[in-house]
Amino acid sequence: MKLLIVLACMVAYSAATECGVLQRLKVKRQWTQAFGTSEEREAMGLATWRYIAHKEPSVIDEHFERVHGHDMHSPEFLAHSSRVMSGFDMCISLLTDEGPLNAELDHLQHQHEEMHIAAGLFDVFSQGLRLAVHSLLGRCFDEDAWAACTDVIESGIKSTG
Repeated sequence: MKLLIVLACMVAYSAATECGVLQRLKVKRQWTQAFGTSEEREAMGLATWRYIAHKEPSVIDEHFERVHGHDMHSPEFLAHSSRVMSGFDMCISLLTDEGPLNAELDHLQHQHEEMHIAAGLFDVFSQGLRLAVHSLLGRCFDEDAWAACTDVIESGIKSTG
């Protein structure tokens, strides 16, 4: 009996820390709830970028001058934010379809490599995005599933070279 309890705990722990089928479905569902309307999408993007600017202030000058990153309400920056959030939306949508997901992640990896985006910035983006989603979903937010599944996306985009 003790062995079964230990085994059940190990299975539960491993399921909670991986981006398995159930976690992918949960993240997709929660993302759909949080991503919502255009106003919610804009607010989520702004919250994410404010977090990034707070954690890594130099990133604005290094990567977002062209899109007027010092004015996050400028049309250029809002358009940039929308493109990034839409790209993330595509990755979330593809979480349950590994072939197309891997192709999209490979495409995004090459784009970000050309822009010389440091690997650590993907972690900061992910943290900011998860905080924004959590604030929209409240106690229903599954941090473990989100951490595991955003790690799949991050790892696929981070430069290997």
